[in-house]
Amino acid sequence: MQKVNFKNRSWNVVGYLHLPENFDDTQKYPVIVCVHPGSSVKEQTAGLYANQLAKNGFVALTFDASFQGESGGEPRFLEDPATRVEDIRCAIDFLTTLTFIDHNRMGALGVCAGGGYAANAAISEKRIKAIATVVGSNASRAFREANPMEVLKAVAQQRTAEANSHEILINNWIPNSADEAKQAGLEEMDLLEAIDYYRTPRGQHPNSCNKLLFTSMSNLIVFDAFHLAEYFLTQPLLVVVGDKVGGFGSYRDGFDLYNKAASTNKKIHVVKGASHYDLYDRPEATKEALGHIVPFFKEHL
Repeated sequence: MQKVNFKNRSWNVVGYLHLPENFDDTQKYPVIVCVHPGSSVKEQTAGLYANQLAKNGFVALTFDASFQGESGGEPRFLEDPATRVEDIRCAIDFLTTLTFIDHNRMGALGVCAGGGYAANAAISEKRIKAIATVVGSNASRAFREANPMEVLKAVAQQRTAEANSHEILINNWIPNSADEAKQAGLEEMDLLEAIDYYRTPRGQHPNSCNKLLFTSMSNLIVFDAFHLAEYFLTQPLLVVVGDKVGGFGSYRDGFDLYNKAASTNKKIHVVKGASHYDLYDRPEATKEALGHIVPFFKEHL
């Protein structure tokens, strides 16, 4: 891997280029931008997929979202969908400056919320020639299902408080342990698996610190990642979901994206017996997903 950075507006976005074996910088390679989930960082599931793509001859770029991980930007821990999409565009800008990248063979892959952001970028960013999502989710749909009007009112009150010198409110994305979740009466499958992935040695990383700026919620609630996909998402599309359906709704969102997309070349693959978080890192599930993702990108890039 090579550590790299590029600009989004005035700050640096920090990433890794995953390079194929026997990489030769005098050659031209197809490249795939790998977009991590909400609360995640480049070293986690996006990095796993990027590493496997590199083993199959692609250059793959992972990066920390603006305001998070090693990337810059203020305020910290902001999850801003519009900026997340702009990160992808800026990543592509950066890749066009590299002599070993074939500008006509640039793709994107996103996991969970990163899948929604990658799809949204592809709607308007036509340098993306093919798009794949793994348990891709539409953040607005997910957050709209949990008392959205009350949350919007609370965000309004919090912004007023912060404008008047009160403390900035930072919440956890998820409980810090399964015991904490169960004590709060939270035992939904996807939530408990999220804790198992992010808050245990299985997948945790020190830069994925489980912090969310509360005022981000207003942006998340109203951002429709698939808006206008029926008109402008024309690139080849592969959607991968698991059939163990949990509360985060990626199975439903996957079919929603597949059905809406204007692409005439689109496929959906259901990994039998796999949950949302199995497709983050479990070898059997990710191997099956990559068994479709790699040929897809080889065909279309």
